[in-house]
Amino acid sequence: MPDRNQAALDFLLTRRSRPAKTLTAPGPSRAELEPILTAALRSPDHGKLEPWRLIVIEKPAMPRLADLAEERGRSLGKDERDIEKGRGQFDQGVLIVAVIESPVDSDKVPAIEQTYSAGAVCLALLNTALASGWGANWLTGWMAHDPEFCEKGLGLAPHERVAGFIHIGTETVAPPERPRPDLAAKTSWLDQ
Repeated sequence: MPDRNQAALDFLLTRRSRPAKTLTAPGPSRAELEPILTAALRSPDHGKLEPWRLIVIEKPAMPRLADLAEERGRSLGKDERDIEKGRGQFDQGVLIVAVIESPVDSDKVPAIEQTYSAGAVCLALLNTALASGWGANWLTGWMAHDPEFCEKGLGLAPHERVAGFIHIGTETVAPPERPRPDLAAKTSWLDQ
């Protein structure tokens, strides 16, 4: 039988994102964030292309991004609720790590596998932040898919896109457990 890391297994079987709006200061310092980022970048990466990068959004940058989200939301004709959600993500943010999908031309690794790798970085970042004792949540929102917000706000190149905004801060409330998928309903077995 293989060696088992019971503490890691217990964590993964009980992990739970924390609602971003319930996170408060302090967030991790740069020294505390560095091992979290390092662990996240150990994600699966077919062909060793590193088709992603990280942008750490600290508190001083949040008002500019909140204003831009509101401006873009109004320009795009979003309803007030969507504008408030977009603005609120940055108004309420403590520390956000934007995981940027930055695909690399490759004859061997399809673009979709590079997208999956960026998603893996998001999940690894989320889980590592939670395992480090921080509250964390993976969000996107309409701003993540708006090219003008991404270019003006984050400096993304035309071929890049946001895979996720990972909010990290101090947990204020432990959320109740929520229903989980039914394993039997979501799993099939091929035995022949």
